Amino acid sequence: MVIPAAGRGVRLGPGAPKALRALNGTPMLVHAVRAMAASRAVSLVVVVAPADGVPEVKHLLDAHALPERTDYRVVAGGDTRQESVRLGLDAVPGDVDVVLVHDAARPLVPVETVDAVVEAVRDGAVAVVPAMPVTDTVKEVEPAGGPGGPEPVVATPVRARLRAVQTPQGFDRATLVDAHATIALAGEGATDDAGMVERLGAPVVVVPGHEEAFKVTRPLDLVLAEAVLARRRANDGF
Repeated sequence: MVIPAAGRGVRLGPGAPKALRALNGTPMLVHAVRAMAASRAVSLVVVVAPADGVPEVKHLLDAHALPERTDYRVVAGGDTRQESVRLGLDAVPGDVDVVLVHDAARPLVPVETVDAVVEAVRDGAVAVVPAMPVTDTVKEVEPAGGPGGPEPVVATPVRARLRAVQTPQGFDRATLVDAHATIALAGEGATDDAGMVERLGAPVVVVPGHEEAFKVTRPLDLVLAEAVLARRRANDGF
């Protein structure tokens, strides 16, 4: 299990890196690690931290309770998300053949989603992504030359064929390693690991995602995440 958390998260504004922003008094990264560790299928979580923040992240995880059965490691990341995931993969023991990659900015993913992804990989899929149906009509446009200008619509994709992809994404370890090696050699970066596997020509399958596995990117997302945590506390003492 690899959690890249070396980014700055500029859309949340100035301050601490996005993964270290507090959510209900606890850093989002800790919530994300706990969400992954809640699955009995996850025995090791590799957190990829900013190169200058490894001691801080280690101290952070040491200070917060995690399931006893779950081990974790913190390694330094690279300049891009792709490089950080590759460095995280390098830290996964060689005998692990199923690897999950999860966004630290998705701190509330339910354990059922994690388990569904792992089960699909164990059933033979080489790449699995949780995803939700798209509820809005989506337009493909020709990007404007400058900010704020009108953009001409070039196509309207069929909504029933679209899915909004979430994480954790699950992989046969050898396939993901091959994808990172191949795409890196071509000099292309990537923000979606399943997309890299697609470029290899390998099949990627979708399993149902969950509405609470949304990505915390903007200030309004923090408000929604706090509301979800409050509802969980009220319902089951989470």
